[in-house]
Amino acid sequence: MKPAQNTFELNKATLVSQSTSRMDSHFKDSGYSLRQKLALTCRILYDNGHDSGLAGQITGRTGTPGQFLTQRLGLGFDEISEDNLLLVDEDLNVQDGDGMPNPANRFHSWVYRARPDVNCIIHTHAVHAAALGMLEQPLQVSHMDNCVLYDDVAFVAQWPGVPVGNEEGEFIAAALGSKHALMLSHHGLLIAGDTVEQACVLAIAFERAARMQLLASAAGTIKPIDPALGAEAHDWILRPTRNFVAFGYYARRSLKNPCNSDCLRSSV
Repeated sequence: MKPAQNTFELNKATLVSQSTSRMDSHFKDSGYSLRQKLALTCRILYDNGHDSGLAGQITGRTGTPGQFLTQRLGLGFDEISEDNLLLVDEDLNVQDGDGMPNPANRFHSWVYRARPDVNCIIHTHAVHAAALGMLEQPLQVSHMDNCVLYDDVAFVAQWPGVPVGNEEGEFIAAALGSKHALMLSHHGLLIAGDTVEQACVLAIAFERAARMQLLASAAGTIKPIDPALGAEAHDWILRPTRNFVAFGYYARRSLKNPCNSDCLRSSV
């Protein structure tokens, strides 16, 4: 048997490399279908303070060009199940399912066209992010837990209005640029994720960071963190395997709620 390695003699880079390798070999994708991941994300978001009536949208690419799944207009995040999601094209024509999508989903099509790497978009009016937007303040990432968003949040100080026109879609896609998140003043947050799991984790982190920012700024001046350490933490936390693990936890926690028992098997 190979003798145990004395890790106390290893440098940080080696320990990080070993840890990521072990995580990648130990943890795998949850096994949920795309529909299930999107439905679970809606319930998770609702459970974590992203509820704002019927405001907000989620979409996920299906793998067919110009086609994605989204929720039905008229249903809240707490009512979304895998069976009531709509399959739509980028013009928001329903290809499969009953009902209509939110007309504000138009800007999602613009983001998808501009960002081939994006496979899930979340937009919500979570209360702390929205409150921060009322102050026209960008999100400040100054805590380890929030570094998943470090230097990865674009900012729009000017509200572009209701995002149902092509002008708003072009504006939002351009403002997002190559980042994973966008703060829209007087509006809400936008997440552009590589995967559904990543988008879900980032949305939760965004709202928590906004809440922490409001709390900290009420007590004093927020101090910045070292940029190199922030970037290091960002890359450490944002890894795909960590997103799978975090999403799995949030999903299990959400499914323990009896109100979410219909999420994976029932229609509304």
